[in-house]
Amino acid sequence: MTVATPSLHPGLDPATRRARAAARASAIADDAPADLVLTDGAITTVDPARSTAQAIAIRFGRIAAIGTASTVGALVGPRTRVVDLKGRTVVPGFGDSHIHAVMAGIGMRQCDLREARGRHGYADVVRRYAEAHPELPWIVGDGWYMADFPGGNPPRQLLDSVVPDRPVFLSSRDGHSAWVNTKALALAGVTKDTGDPRDGVIIREADGSPAGTLHEGAANLVERIVPEPTPEDLNLGLGEAQRYLHSLGLTQWQEAIVSDEGEHAYRTFAGRGELTGRVTGAMWWEREQDGSQIDRLVERRAAGPIGRYQSTSVKIMQDGVLENFTGAMIDDYLGPDGMPTGNRGISMVDPEALKGHVTRLDALGFQVHFHCIGDRATREALDAFAAARDANGASGGRHHISHIQVIHPDDIPRFRELGVAANMQPLWACHESQMDELTLPFLGEDRVRWQYPFQSLRRAGAVLVAGSDWSVSTPDPLLEMELAVTRVWYESRGKTPAFLPDQRLPLIDALAAFTAGTAYVNHLEDDTGTLEPGKLADLVVLDRDLFDRGAGEIGDARVVATFIEGDAVYETPALDG
Repeated sequence: MTVATPSLHPGLDPATRRARAAARASAIADDAPADLVLTDGAITTVDPARSTAQAIAIRFGRIAAIGTASTVGALVGPRTRVVDLKGRTVVPGFGDSHIHAVMAGIGMRQCDLREARGRHGYADVVRRYAEAHPELPWIVGDGWYMADFPGGNPPRQLLDSVVPDRPVFLSSRDGHSAWVNTKALALAGVTKDTGDPRDGVIIREADGSPAGTLHEGAANLVERIVPEPTPEDLNLGLGEAQRYLHSLGLTQWQEAIVSDEGEHAYRTFAGRGELTGRVTGAMWWEREQDGSQIDRLVERRAAGPIGRYQSTSVKIMQDGVLENFTGAMIDDYLGPDGMPTGNRGISMVDPEALKGHVTRLDALGFQVHFHCIGDRATREALDAFAAARDANGASGGRHHISHIQVIHPDDIPRFRELGVAANMQPLWACHESQMDELTLPFLGEDRVRWQYPFQSLRRAGAVLVAGSDWSVSTPDPLLEMELAVTRVWYESRGKTPAFLPDQRLPLIDALAAFTAGTAYVNHLEDDTGTLEPGKLADLVVLDRDLFDRGAGEIGDARVVATFIEGDAVYETPALDG
């Protein structure tokens, strides 16, 4: 994947590019034996020609050769580790262009509701967690599913029944709502007289009292008094997340909201040499502040990259989500009667001010990473990028818009025209309860068809990149690729129809979005994202030929080993089996 415009990315200055080019040339030219050879497999390079091969040799952390088993075998020496792949697939290391790894790792250590379903299932997990941790002043966790409650709104009384004596704060699995008990509301001073914030909604009972669900910015009314994670919590969470991501084949990702504290954790890990993944941090845009915060972002970036971490992106959340009617729409949401409601969601940042903010960020060489769910939010982001291009000319920012749930057809060609990458979360593009019960009835026939238009974007020439939004969804790239290819929820195979099947992607394109695409958006494509001689040996070994549909479903494939610069950061005994 090539880019015609020069990059303004601070980590890719000419000296750095020359050094990388020299390292690649040295890796190819050196005639020393390889350190590792993987042979007799299905090597999928994801290079621009979509080449395949039988074997790959790794030397000094880089790819020394790719080709037939016999040609690569010439690099085998007395100390070379040789692995017979037995037809299994090798692909570039997976990437995730939108993830919340630190908080997801912390969530794995808190009250984790992800394996539960239904009001009684959640209540049982909360009760058991509270009983196991009597020392905690707050019960904090996440992972409840909006579709398990009428209207997507769980009640405080259910939490009161299992934890009446301590405050409880539980984020929804999409991170856009919070479920709290009566104790938490009382401590935060949230009553029936508390007004809705500009960027959120308090769900209320008949008398106006808070019912226990807080959407978007309303969650901050309670979250502001929840104890912050300690530096130890952050470090342990990052370590937990990194181990898990490597087991799924992930070698690089973009942390979609990196706070000061989260950045400290990454920089601590990187400084100690413990950060094995390649990470780009997207610094959070405080939507209640004005453009003066850019000076602070410049200061944070000035700390420079450390190890495999860099903070060079800025995350702007332009709207909420459709399920709680805060996603920003061009036209009204519909009510249960199918009639317009007068509600078009929330633009979190004033669209005119947004143009100025993005123009300045672009001029300073930042990448801008948008959260956009509704069609109006996407249009506002594209308008801001157009204003930046008019003012600054074409840049190498690799700007991208995440989620892209509803896009007006008029805006699809603008992604390519403006050089904006489409950052898709494929796992959401399917029939399941949150879609069928909390989204489709309120959009109307036309807008239903505009959802997750992956193939339309591809045909229009947009750069497709991919991510999970973990902990909102599983970070397993193989399951996500299956959804991109089938548009069927993996737990409903054979039970539900494909969701807008015309928008399905070929497997090679889905794979490219999770490898070359993510490397591109993270400014790493010189070194990783494809398997080519001279590039770093970041790669994944799978337990089957991924492109052989007779070998089983895409999402059922398993990672056998994950290598970063030729070192195994995850390996199972099956690699040599």
